[in-house]
Amino acid sequence: MRKITLALSAACLLFTLSGSVVARASAPTPLYEGTTVAKLAEQAPIHWVSVGQIENSLLGRPPMAVGFDIDDTVLFSSPGFWRGKETFSPGSEDYLKNPAFWEKMNNGWDEFSIPKEVARSLIDMHVKRGDSIYFITGRSQTKTETVSKTLQGLFAIPAANMHPVIFAGDEPGQNSKTQWLQQKGIKIFYGDSDNDIAAAREVGARGIRILRASNSTYRPLPMAGQFGEEVIVNSEY
Repeated sequence: MRKITLALSAACLLFTLSGSVVARASAPTPLYEGTTVAKLAEQAPIHWVSVGQIENSLLGRPPMAVGFDIDDTVLFSSPGFWRGKETFSPGSEDYLKNPAFWEKMNNGWDEFSIPKEVARSLIDMHVKRGDSIYFITGRSQTKTETVSKTLQGLFAIPAANMHPVIFAGDEPGQNSKTQWLQQKGIKIFYGDSDNDIAAAREVGARGIRILRASNSTYRPLPMAGQFGEEVIVNSEY
């Protein structure tokens, strides 16, 4: 009788433990991961600046030539690039080598681009200073273009300050923007990519980073501030 009782007790214990394990294994993953004050307060140790601080740093300096990249710097142009990819090369980046895409992008598809507020503030500031404004893009050049007119209209740039867009192209193995920055005597160049900052530094210009929006089709997102350059706060939009 004692042996039967012990056997039954052992069986009950084994069943209880097994049920506990199954219950734990089937328990749903917590819906909320939660966070800590330390995580919320964490900031990247980079050189943040505001448009006002940039303006203040230029006090007393005469008018100069300043340059802007276009895509993800002054315009959120992902809608046009997304349409181009879906139209000319779904599933690949081959559309970027297709002249037909660039003809579309440079001649009307920027009507779907959204002007970035940080660009509006910067351009207004430089116009007020009397600076010459250049747009230097890695887009491929086309026989015709409406980008210059679009930018001038969107940002209300007076003709005296505005220069036609420079289509520097984006050839592998070289930074084609460098020669234009040097040729035009650009003193400050704003851009979202590593190449923009590198080109500015190569010619001794002040390269200032504008944040690329997190929903941009241009991936991967760059590591802003990794070169010690100034990065404009709240410049993703």
